[in-house]
Amino acid sequence: MSQKLFKITTFLGCLIFIFMAKAQVVKKANIPENKGRIAKTKNYSKFNNKDSNLKKHKPSEYKKIMTTKNDKLVVLQMMFHLWGNTNTTNKMNGSAAENGVTKFKDINDKALKELKKFGYSHLYMTGLIEHATMEDLTALGIPKDHPDVVKGRCGSPFAIKDYFDVNPFFATNPAKRMEEFEAMVARVHKNGLKVVMDFVPNHVARVYHSDMKPEGIRDFGADDDQHKAFDPHNNFYYLPNTSFQIPDGVNAPVKADGPYVESPAKASGNDVFSAKPTIDDWFETVKLNYGVDILNGRSRHFDPIPSTWLKMVQILKYWSAKGVDGFRCDMAEMVPVEFWQYATSEIKKEYPEMIFIAEIYNPREYHNYIKVGGFDYLYDKVGLYDGLRRLVEQKHEATVEDITRVWQHESGDISEHMLRFLENHDEQRINTPAFANGNPFAAIPAMVVTATLHTGPVMIYFGQELGEKADGKEGFNQADDRTTMFDFWGVPSHQAWMNNGKFDGGLLSEEQKQLQGFYKDLLKFVNSSDAVQHGAFFDLQYVQGQGYDRRKVYSYLRHTDKQKLLIVCNFDHHKEQNITVNIPEGAWQAMGLHPTGKFALKGVFNLNESKNILGNEGVPVRLLPNSVAIYDISSKK
Repeated sequence: MSQKLFKITTFLGCLIFIFMAKAQVVKKANIPENKGRIAKTKNYSKFNNKDSNLKKHKPSEYKKIMTTKNDKLVVLQMMFHLWGNTNTTNKMNGSAAENGVTKFKDINDKALKELKKFGYSHLYMTGLIEHATMEDLTALGIPKDHPDVVKGRCGSPFAIKDYFDVNPFFATNPAKRMEEFEAMVARVHKNGLKVVMDFVPNHVARVYHSDMKPEGIRDFGADDDQHKAFDPHNNFYYLPNTSFQIPDGVNAPVKADGPYVESPAKASGNDVFSAKPTIDDWFETVKLNYGVDILNGRSRHFDPIPSTWLKMVQILKYWSAKGVDGFRCDMAEMVPVEFWQYATSEIKKEYPEMIFIAEIYNPREYHNYIKVGGFDYLYDKVGLYDGLRRLVEQKHEATVEDITRVWQHESGDISEHMLRFLENHDEQRINTPAFANGNPFAAIPAMVVTATLHTGPVMIYFGQELGEKADGKEGFNQADDRTTMFDFWGVPSHQAWMNNGKFDGGLLSEEQKQLQGFYKDLLKFVNSSDAVQHGAFFDLQYVQGQGYDRRKVYSYLRHTDKQKLLIVCNFDHHKEQNITVNIPEGAWQAMGLHPTGKFALKGVFNLNESKNILGNEGVPVRLLPNSVAIYDISSKK
């Protein structure tokens, strides 16, 4: 870029900043997930993968971030039935007795102290509520589930059988399972952490029956007119004059006592109106009716308030009263936003600090589900996760310009509401052939961006920080690069950290300790940085000159009155970058600093480097392949 063009671009950038600051448009931007390592750090240096050719994007815009609330939650997702299990048998299709299962008592003070020390603020415990299973619980008065409509020996945590109960196999004394659950919640709170649990509003197990519901509450479907395909007062959708048929290919590891009978058949959870869904459908679940006539133009019938709405709010209040601090709402966009507006407002009248997290994949609905639906946080999967994953995989089309695109066109003005992650139970593990080619260190730059780009929350899936490979053939899961949520199993890397209940990492390899050290250092930095917690964001891509790789290098500022940070990421897994990062006049002014002043830059987050610069001359930065450099900027006296 010529010097003249650079000055013009800088001037235009300042105008953009001044206009947007006056309009007070956007509060924050996004937190992408990328790949890599950190420049001149403690040897976080494993890197791999192929180069990519990336597309160019429009120059970025500046959007000012203002916030009065700390949204930088640090969430640990725990697949609950696996998290505390120290049994290493790992028999394919093994039962809870054979392969082991977490007990509420496993979430003990020692474990919680270590999680708090690691930097987490919230524990998202996936799969607490009683779901359909192949376990025989008849001794507790719980009817058997038919194995042909259950996925895996454990069963899907999203095929709810009793919304008012927890899975009995989590309890040391199953008859006192609710008391044990409540005691666990109390321990979590005592250790300064909070509990997030699943709320699964879109579907239930094919056979729903609550034996723990409070007095006066009716089961879903108990009052339905099953002769009607749709009725606003029904809880389910029916296929009159049909009988449900098990999908082709189902081969349950447990022998059934007899055929499964469901007549009339009900619609399956993924909006499939067929008496014989396929094995790839959510055939183990039944779709709930919120007053939307799906087969007739999705016409809405919300007056009077549908029965399903009222029952769901009763469920939310039930768990709120037990001390739960938040709900991760499964497939929230498959439930009408009008219900969410009703439900979140009803709960927050009594529990104003309750948080609601939406699993959502349609960016066109983001604003609607926050501003109308009342959600606090949304999954940022389609924009940020997908873009960062392409970078980690070194896809031909991968480009850091996707990061700019996300905050410019999807969620720039709601970035504090976007929950960012690189792993969760639905996605493939980083340390797999499908994702990072078996190199967990390849995600380091992506993880730094995920955690620091804006002020919204960040989530880590248990075992991610240890490079879990998820290569076991568990039963329903067959080494698909994901940790099973359907089977009883022991997760090897996590068990090495648990070390038979010591929770000291005593069985970890040196490589696992190194990776864990990166994550621990990152969370410590996130939790201690005023700029990351509360700061404004300034995308620097649009003012960079020659020698700056706009496809592989991403740089941005985070700043408050107390702290100013320059963050530069190199997503190229093979090429060292020796560049000058330009900071425009508008950015210096936004940080309250003079554009031609003298500044001291001190490396932070494991970067041991200091330098002095002049504001109008740019910042020389050396980046190792697949690395990140972070500088704290201060005026030099």
